[in-house]
Formats: sequence, structure tokens, C-alpha cells
Amino acid sequence: MSYSPSLYASAYYWFHVVSALPEAIMIGKTCLITGANSGIGKETARGLAELGARVVLVCRNPQRGESAKEDIVRRSGSGSVDLLLADLSSLQEVRGLAERVVERYERLHVLVNNAGLFSLRRSRTVDGFETTFAVNHLAPFLLTNLLLELLKKSAPSRIVNVSSVSHYGGHIDFEKLRAGRAGSGMGGYSNSKLALVLFTYELARRLRGTGVTVNCLHPGAVATNIWRVPTWLTRLFMASAEKGAETPIFLASAPEIEMATGKYFDSGEAKKSSEESYDNQVAERLWHLSAELVGLGR
Repeated sequence: MSYSPSLYASAYYWFHVVSALPEAIMIGKTCLITGANSGIGKETARGLAELGARVVLVCRNPQRGESAKEDIVRRSGSGSVDLLLADLSSLQEVRGLAERVVERYERLHVLVNNAGLFSLRRSRTVDGFETTFAVNHLAPFLLTNLLLELLKKSAPSRIVNVSSVSHYGGHIDFEKLRAGRAGSGMGGYSNSKLALVLFTYELARRLRGTGVTVNCLHPGAVATNIWRVPTWLTRLFMASAEKGAETPIFLASAPEIEMATGKYFDSGEAKKSSEESYDNQVAERLWHLSAELVGLGR
């Protein structure tokens, strides 16, 4: 079922933000955005701030985080912008982040799992996981689970997972995952983004009746720091971060899709994801393995 044409997502954003309507639809809402120091995460935070939300930026680098916060405050005119620091490649830091959020905020209405990584080189985190898989899947899996009770308490609330069209080329190989070979380069990136879609669908099934919805999206081919490509190439073939943020903002705030859950969106429109992403057995098995890897109960 299609909830909105792609044109509507863009029109919705500009109608509410650029027109500066007196009704700020996110007033009283608290939104947490990971990877918010630049690119899509930063523009998503700015857009939600302009809609009246208190936004909480999660950044790894303190200087870049402060700079992003100052810029969002200046451009949005909002005084409700907070900054939390965490390196999401570390499970310990993910846990510490969740603890600080629960301690500091009585409510959390929107969680945007935006932080992502693409690396041509194979590397491992402090926990021994391949970095791409750890940042793109294990970190949002753990953070979301640790914040679920707060999200349920704040219902109606929403979880928005930023995936990628590259998930169509991904595959979940459980033998390789258990052996610590989730992959690097485009293959590893595609696998991690497929894992995020599978996580979205399985979580949606587990959250039925709680008032918490969860959807994932492809933001478009966006010129952000994740892609180390020449500037002239991004100008020719890639959209701006502001354009890429339209769908996350739409999923985080649009009243029209308040009840939509377990969907994959591309340019503001619910679309069919890869065939493997709809395999419930794969999704459940991946959930259990992910829980085991990050040290959560099933």
C-alpha cells in the first residue's frame, strides 16, 4: 500500500517548514537523531527543530557536534537542541548513550537511527566486529532495544531506520556472520543495510499494539560524508543532504502515517523491498543472533 507519492513528502516538508505555519506539529515531542553532525542526520535534526521538536543530536566528535548544534540553532531558530556524544562502533558507548537518554528525558517520541558507515577497507571495532556491520546494524539494534521502554512510555512514538537501496544487493549469510565475516566494501554495506530492513520488519511485528511504529527508508543518492567521492561527481549525480532528509522528516512527523509500520519507504512512498527482506524466518534468526552478539536477551 502506498501512503504518499514522493512529491507529497517534499511538498509536506516545504509546506510546514518553509511556509512557517503557526502550528508547529512537533511541539512537545523529543526526537533523537544519530549521526547528526553532518549530512542527512543534521538536516533531519534541523527540519524537526523547525517543526517545533526538541532534538537530541548524537555525534561522535565533540567539536563537530558542537558546530552542528550551533548551526542548527542558528538556522532553525530553536533553543531546544541538545548534544550527546557517543562512538556507535563501541557497544559500551551505545549502552552509555542509552543510559544517559533514559536518565535525562522523561519522554522519547522519535528515534532516528541515521548513523551509517561505508568503508572499502575491512576493519574491526573494539568489540571485535566488522566495523560496517557493527555501526550500520548492531548499534541501532542495541540502541533501539535499550530505548524501547521509554518509547513505549511515550507512545504514540516512532522509530525511523535509515537504510539504503543497496539492501537489494545484500544477503544474510549466518555462517559468515558467526565467523565474524560480515563483509566490507559495497558487499558488506549492502548486507548491513538489508539487516536493518529485516530488523525493522521483525521489530514492527514485536511492537504490535504498543503504539510504537517502526519504518525504514532509502534517502536517495545523497552527497554526504559517507561517500568519499570527488565534489564534481556529487554535484552531477547526487542530491543534497537537505533533499535526503525529506523522507526521514516525513516518517518522523507526518500525521497521515502515524499508524504506518513495518514499511520500506523511498522518496516518501512505501515500496517493496528485496525478496529476502520479507523472509520472517531469516528476520527472526537474525534478531536472535544480533541479540546474542550485543549481549541482549531474546
